[in-house]
Amino acid sequence: MKISCFKAYDIRGKLEEELSTETFYRIGRAYARWLQPETVVVGGDIRTSSPALKSALANGLRDEGVDVLDIGLCGTEEIYFATAHLNVSGGIMVTASHNPIDYNGMKLVREGARPISADTGLKDIQALAEEGEFPPTPLEKKGSYRRISCSDDYIEHLLGYVNTQQLRPLKIVVNAGNGAAGPVLDALENHLPFELIKVNHEPDGTFPNGIPNPLLDECRHHTGDMVKSSGADLGLAWDGDFDRCFLFDETGAFIEGYYIVGLLAEAFLRKHPGEKIIHDPRLIWNTQSICREFSGDAIETKCGHAFIKQTMREKNAVYGGEMSAHHYFRDFSYCDSGMIPWLLVAELLSTSGQPLSQMVAHRVSEYPCSGEINRSVDDAARLMASLKARFSDQAVQVDELDGLSMAFTDWRFNLRSSNTEPVVRLNVEATDSQLMQQKTRELLDLIGSE
Repeated sequence: MKISCFKAYDIRGKLEEELSTETFYRIGRAYARWLQPETVVVGGDIRTSSPALKSALANGLRDEGVDVLDIGLCGTEEIYFATAHLNVSGGIMVTASHNPIDYNGMKLVREGARPISADTGLKDIQALAEEGEFPPTPLEKKGSYRRISCSDDYIEHLLGYVNTQQLRPLKIVVNAGNGAAGPVLDALENHLPFELIKVNHEPDGTFPNGIPNPLLDECRHHTGDMVKSSGADLGLAWDGDFDRCFLFDETGAFIEGYYIVGLLAEAFLRKHPGEKIIHDPRLIWNTQSICREFSGDAIETKCGHAFIKQTMREKNAVYGGEMSAHHYFRDFSYCDSGMIPWLLVAELLSTSGQPLSQMVAHRVSEYPCSGEINRSVDDAARLMASLKARFSDQAVQVDELDGLSMAFTDWRFNLRSSNTEPVVRLNVEATDSQLMQQKTRELLDLIGSE
């Protein structure tokens, strides 16, 4: 049985064409044979296909003798939390995050919420799922199944990242995108002094207001417009499984994830000077500047959650951030969370007395960036070799840790191939906005001519 839905970091594909209940059953049995776990936590997002797929997955696990703990509707980070908190052998989240409505998938972890990706077991699980013989299992050899909740412990953990006594009564727009974030926000609301203005709040797998993906411009107006009309201090939006959090300032303007990485790095370094901060190579100058200013140690690693988490563990870093709105925390098993970031920002707003626009304005001015620009190309390797040759005599630094990064006296760029799509991704930053725009146009012209 050929299974095509295995990707670099997770499992994701189109319903019936690439995955089905039979696929999930086989992957459940393959995961169990590969990891040999005693107990696995499972959960699922709000998609209408998730309950049946999760049930098939659980049956596959149980037929290999694995005990299954089902935490029900949840976000991906709740699986991370439950796996580590309950000290079980592994966890599996059924989700397709921000993919179209006719997609679904899985994110897999092992003990301690350690990620399982292509180079740490996912390919082995795929091979077992495709080639394995899975005969019926006698009833007495099946694993058990139990519904549980870790919600109270999870909420208590989240609240531990901020001093609730320092929080002031902010007005905050929260847009769950009809995904799984709504119930968690309701639970947090009881412990916080904030007025939460709820948009697209009820979980609804038909996604009546569109697939939640605030990286897309067309998905931002619900949040930004409500911030402006309500006079809110802050706007927040999440993707479907809420492992990414997106922020809007008090004017309703979207804040690029790059500057949020710097803001959170500053928040941690103010409390813990000298700590290590992990960042990806796409945009780096602002984060490095903040680390210098607040006595932190900025460490660069490859893009992608598996690389960020591995480097954070190796360096014992307190925080890691990607401009794609993934934020990772040492005290959260080095995993990414979409809830911790906004709590930290709300604490900064409460204690600084500054609006969010003002908190990031000087950083945006000092380190303007293009934002990530995607382009389809026939030969990414040839393109990068061509750009390297063209600019090598001007560059003060060339880095090929992840794609091609070239730095000059007053600007830099990173160009890398996507791990999930057949495109290259360009990011440009400079010391002034006009130069950044000029160099971005120049690079796009060169990319288009290849």
